[in-house]
Amino acid sequence: MTSNVPPIGELLDAARHSAVHLEMRDVYAVSKETSEFQRWLETGERPDDPDSDYWQEWTSAVRRSVARGVVVRRARIVSEPVTDYIRYEHAGTPVNLAAGEQVRWLPRRQASDIALPGNDFWLFDDRLVRFGFFSGDGALVGHALDEDPATVKLCASAFDAVWERATSHEQYEIH
Repeated sequence: MTSNVPPIGELLDAARHSAVHLEMRDVYAVSKETSEFQRWLETGERPDDPDSDYWQEWTSAVRRSVARGVVVRRARIVSEPVTDYIRYEHAGTPVNLAAGEQVRWLPRRQASDIALPGNDFWLFDDRLVRFGFFSGDGALVGHALDEDPATVKLCASAFDAVWERATSHEQYEIH
């Protein structure tokens, strides 16, 4: 399931015009974030330097893509009131924006009539989907690529519908 799936940075580097990401979970237990999330819970502080060791790999990949004209957008569907993890993501989003991403938020209650795929995904150039699979407690368990036109169409229409309704990061207030 994961062995032949390139890292996200490689897929961003290969994108020609668009890379969109739809996040639909209220908790992620990404091992790279464990210590930073714990620190944030204790102090309310997050690394906010896009060039820090913590962010640099991601922000460099986004900046390279944006510099080539790729539009990088991220939409998050969240339950309200939000979880601590979503508060943590919200606190770090200015770094995503500084790297060149566009980010919007959609309260889950406003997504009830949108046909959504069962998993978070990245969609590259409206042709390649990279699904992320997570356990019930939010641990990443794998990825899969899909180029099936019906799957691509579902993901593209889901992302577009969410994006249309969602609120920009600058205007979204955490509840």
